[in-house]
Amino acid sequence: MQKEISTISVQPTVAAVPVELASKREKISAHQVCAFFGQNQALKNISLSIPEHSVVAIIGPSGCGKSTFLRSVNRMHEMIPESRITGTLTLDGEDIYQMDAVQVRRRIGMVFQKPNPFPTMSIADNVSAGLRMNGMRDRRRIEEIVERSLRQAALWNEVKDSLFKGGMSLSGGQQQRLCIARALAVSPDVLLMDEPASALDPISTAKIEELMYELKKDYTIVIVTHNMQQAARVSDRTAFFYMGELIEYDGTKKIFTMPSKKQTEEYITGRFG
Repeated sequence: MQKEISTISVQPTVAAVPVELASKREKISAHQVCAFFGQNQALKNISLSIPEHSVVAIIGPSGCGKSTFLRSVNRMHEMIPESRITGTLTLDGEDIYQMDAVQVRRRIGMVFQKPNPFPTMSIADNVSAGLRMNGMRDRRRIEEIVERSLRQAALWNEVKDSLFKGGMSLSGGQQQRLCIARALAVSPDVLLMDEPASALDPISTAKIEELMYELKKDYTIVIVTHNMQQAARVSDRTAFFYMGELIEYDGTKKIFTMPSKKQTEEYITGRFG
């Protein structure tokens, strides 16, 4: 299929220089990954490589395995009763399932669809919770990391005078950025985002998208989204999942203008899914 599809704009939210992902080092690799819930197979032989310092979007209809893949990457899948996984997932060449699970979840942070600040904690304590759980007690160092993380999450200027107010006092968009700051505080290598803007208004969504563009300078980001426009705006590469299978994985511009597979074209143009 060589015809060009023009239904999706691939202009980023902020000015960007094209990235040669082929020259980037591999951060995460999946090889023949299968995931099961009891007898139900949710992922079928998923193989893909995610370059460091890039944003990879995973698209596809509900129930196609997108979130299951994310949970498999940071070993949350194994916490579900009767679940199992086969195949190989690596982080910097090291088998994720041979590493300590707690260490994996520190190096691979997760931001969920619905903002989930700790309800009884202040803004500052929400950000520092992971640090304290890992044994950090140096108050000055904690304060430095809290400020750095809130700045990285583009939230510092909005909350610097109210750090000791409850995290739940923030707006929905601010709460989501607070959760991003909390994930960044423990210095992960990878940030997984499962529909992080689906419950937010357009202004908050734009802030999250701009934030992703800035964060990929220091982190590798994998985002699950149902929003085709969002995938086109924020990602360097896009993976299309359907019924547990990886149908196509390529540069985002190619996926949204000249996909190789008919199923991909039909999905992004709204003909099914």
